[in-house]
Amino acid sequence: MKIIKINDLGDDRLSLYIGYNEPSLLHINEPGPGVFISETPMVIQRVLDAGISPLSFFVEERSIEREEVRSILARCGECNVFTAPLDVINHITGFNLTRGVLGAFLRPALRDPDELLSSSRHVVLLEDIVNPTNVGAIFRSAAALGADLVLLTRASSDPYYRRAARVSMGTVFQIPWTYVPDGCDPVRMLHFHDFSVISMALVEGAIPVSDPVLQSHKKTAVVFGSEGDGISKRTIDDSDHVAIIPMHNGVDSLNVAASSAVALYELFSGHQRT
Repeated sequence: MKIIKINDLGDDRLSLYIGYNEPSLLHINEPGPGVFISETPMVIQRVLDAGISPLSFFVEERSIEREEVRSILARCGECNVFTAPLDVINHITGFNLTRGVLGAFLRPALRDPDELLSSSRHVVLLEDIVNPTNVGAIFRSAAALGADLVLLTRASSDPYYRRAARVSMGTVFQIPWTYVPDGCDPVRMLHFHDFSVISMALVEGAIPVSDPVLQSHKKTAVVFGSEGDGISKRTIDDSDHVAIIPMHNGVDSLNVAASSAVALYELFSGHQRT
């Protein structure tokens, strides 16, 4: 590794870390691949485990001696490692959440959804979920509870955004995911691949998520909708089932991230409990 000491956050060599917001990094090299920034040693280890090569690292100078940081840098050959003292780095908003290390990476190409669906049994579809915290939490539940694939509509938050990846505990780099192609009806695409589609929605006629009929299918896709409007009427109408998590004490619903954990435990892990 090549260690480069920085004393001024205005140094042009830090532009990826300082000069761009995440949407700008996504489009920085168009038509080539974009860039994303990852934070915390655990998340960065999972990025590297996924075979994604780093462009550089930015490390608080005292953290560079920590074993968890050195184990990352040892995997990255002659990659540039920028370091700065804590009093300099603290001017970066949110750096205290990074555990002393940031990494810049080129985005891998998105995989073909038809290819991924052909080898999957348990799929999660996120329809227009824009909060990166919720996206990250759902990925963590999906990975832990047996999902093979996460599909997202284009309006959903990017799983590689720093907050989403951190909340997911790096599982956005472990579980396959891709976007529904523009102009493609996601439920029709799932039906084409023989999935039974279950929408999680508070509508009349919805059945409890524990109903055995929901576990009677060989291939299952579970849909979670946006925090505000929920799942679209078209998706609900085209789904094979609509399910709810029964509530008590006058509470009408759970946050979408919490509901994903309950629903996926019932619908995916339930196959392993019977």
